[in-house]
Amino acid sequence: MPLHEINGQWIHYEDTGGNLPPIVLAHGLLMDHEMFAPQIEALASRYRMITWDARCHGETETTDDAFTYWDLADDLRGLLDHLGIERAVIGGMSQGGFVALRFALKYPDRVRALILLGTQAGTENPEKVAIYETMLDVWETEGLNDQLAEMIAAIILGHEWSGRKAWIAKWRQLPRSLLRPAFNAVVGRDDIHDRLGEIKAPAVVIHGTADAAIDIELAQRLCSELANSQPLITIEGGGHACNLTHPKIVNLAVQRYLVDVALGTPRGPERRHVGRRSDVTRRLGERRDAVRAGPGRRSLFPFDRRLAERRRLERRESWPVNNHRTARS
Repeated sequence: MPLHEINGQWIHYEDTGGNLPPIVLAHGLLMDHEMFAPQIEALASRYRMITWDARCHGETETTDDAFTYWDLADDLRGLLDHLGIERAVIGGMSQGGFVALRFALKYPDRVRALILLGTQAGTENPEKVAIYETMLDVWETEGLNDQLAEMIAAIILGHEWSGRKAWIAKWRQLPRSLLRPAFNAVVGRDDIHDRLGEIKAPAVVIHGTADAAIDIELAQRLCSELANSQPLITIEGGGHACNLTHPKIVNLAVQRYLVDVALGTPRGPERRHVGRRSDVTRRLGERRDAVRAGPGRRSLFPFDRRLAERRRLERRESWPVNNHRTARS
């Protein structure tokens, strides 16, 4: 079990290894690194995938001292230092998104791009804080009873997802002493809306239309105020942890975004000329896009450079190429 001491905590992480660029994903409240299993399965063949457990979560061995999401951003920096990673795609779901945004503000040179799932940039809704406070009091004093467990599962995972029982079983094993510090970090976080324009890294915001924890309007605001965000991607019927409950749709959106980032596709005003492409060019581009390719259509990833270079070399060897100098001689 990989553990590394960072800022006085023994942080647990998982690293698939593999080719760069590395993608580092941070989980939501009451979750852990295993919530990204569908993304690991979909992306690990092409990317180096790193997941980690925040303080008071998962297999990280942590103190019960108070902490903020700025502290978790420092933990993430320490993890990247330990792994020898200078820059990475930084992603996070809910609480993990709070960390990713603060990491981007504090360490902008370490961020290649952002993936923000079911998250926002503001403080917690006071009405929800009161409800969560009552739920926490019950959990701390009486334990996680069935009714409370179902309420938490409904908020994070929805009512119908088949994998919810496994996460309820995990929650029953959580040390009660770690609940309060994690809760305080959520309700005590600062509003960073006025600083979103400082984040210049490419970003994508993905949000479920049925998210019961964070209103979709907050995701829209996050998307609009980031300096370099793609249009908001909504997951129809998706709840708070839509990467778990609707993994295929989320994975396709993430894969398409990663291709765009790797190719340096222009965004915003720079994309005005895109609409002028011919129908033939557009259709060819769609066939090369692994996300847009439909059933029964061949899906090609853009520009296999080594294959292209080999083909160009073969053509040069087989076809005499006359330039102006050889023509005059």
